[in-house]
Parts: sequence; structure tokens; C-alpha cells
Amino acid sequence: MGIGRAVLGVCLGLGLAAGAAAQQQGQGGGSDPTGLMPMQGVGPLRSESTSEDGGGPVRSPILTIERERVIDESAYGRRVLSEIEAEGNAIAAESERISEELREEELALTEARDRMEPAAFREAAQDFNEKVGRLRAQQDQKAQEFTARTEQARRAILAAAEPMMTDIMREAGAAVLLDRRQTIFSLDVTDVTDLVIERLDQRIGDGSDLDTAPLEADPDASAEPEDEGLDGAPDVSIFPETAPED
Repeated sequence: MGIGRAVLGVCLGLGLAAGAAAQQQGQGGGSDPTGLMPMQGVGPLRSESTSEDGGGPVRSPILTIERERVIDESAYGRRVLSEIEAEGNAIAAESERISEELREEELALTEARDRMEPAAFREAAQDFNEKVGRLRAQQDQKAQEFTARTEQARRAILAAAEPMMTDIMREAGAAVLLDRRQTIFSLDVTDVTDLVIERLDQRIGDGSDLDTAPLEADPDASAEPEDEGLDGAPDVSIFPETAPED
């Protein structure tokens, strides 16, 4: 049975129990046409903090979190994402510059064709093709490494937040922390995203003092992003595909 179905079953069970109790009270002398009369001695559900200052999580066996918000909205995440964006823009700008240079070189080679011997032109065209292929491979490699570093940075941000998540689960008496995007339905009081971000900011700020650098490539990291939320590799296509033909 999935967790979502189990939670739904618990909610339905609580609703049926409350309805039955209300009906019994109505038979005992009170009237409650809505069937929503609360049981004796049981107050309405409310978010009760475990901390004296009201800054703790609600008591719940299951909590939810939006991981993308932790990445996007924490001070650490904002700084790292800014660095990632700058690096991606630099790679894209370099690729555009290379493409423009190759366009100009192709045009010059085309214009010189009539003044060159056929054999000399074929040799020059072959050299140009090899240059295009070499530059395209270099930029593709940079793009793949950038994608891997981006995913590694995302994991580093979430890893930095794990101690806060563990503390909050312990305070709430929770056994499970779910990604809210993967749940069918959950109450807002079980969402601890804001609390995780707050404590992460208090603990490490923007992460400038951390020993590890999240943008350093992990040789074992996959180049495929695990989640949506960040842009992929910058466009590094190199023009032209081939040199002018005879």
C-alpha cells in the first residue's frame, strides 16, 4: 500500500470515528444536524509547536518538504545558483564567439576559393573541418562538465540542510519526510520547508565559509540532472557543420 493511500485511509478513519461519536452524542440528548459535533474532551486540530518560542514543527509522524525551495530560496542556494548562472553564461558566450569566428573564417575561405589551386583549397577545407570538429568537442565537453557540476551543487545544498531536517523530524516525532511534490495531498502545517530554510540560513549563511566547494566537479557524479528546477547545459553548438565543398 502506498504512503499516500495509507494517509488517506487514516484521515477517512478519523472522519468516520468523529461522525459516529457525534451521532452518539445526538442520541444522548444533543442535536447536531451537521454531524460535526466534536467529541467530549477533544479540541480542534491545531498546529502545536514543540519549542517554547513557537519556532518548531507541528507534531506529526509524517512531514513534507519542497526541496527545490530549499535550493532556490536559502542564502546558500541563492549564492551557488548565482555562480552557476554566471558560469553557464560564460560558456554560452564563449561558444557564440567561437561560432562567429568560424563563420568569418568560412566566408574568407569561400571568397579565396577562386584564387586557390583545387588541391590547396581541399587541404584548407579539410583543415577547417578538423578545426570545427575539435572546437565542437571541446565545447561539448565543457557543457557536460557544467551539467555535472550543477547537479553536484544541488546535492551539496541539500546535504548541508540534512542536519536541520533530522533535527526537525526529531522535534516533531516524525519517522518520514516526504517531498511534497510527490504527495497527493498534505496539510500546510506538515510542510517544514520554511523552517529548514530558516535554520540553514542561521547555521551557515550563504555557505561562504564551508570547506567544500559545491561547484567542483564530482568525477562520480552523473551528468543527468535528477530533478527539474535548474537550467540544463548552455547551448554550445558550433557553426558551421562543414567547410565549403569543391
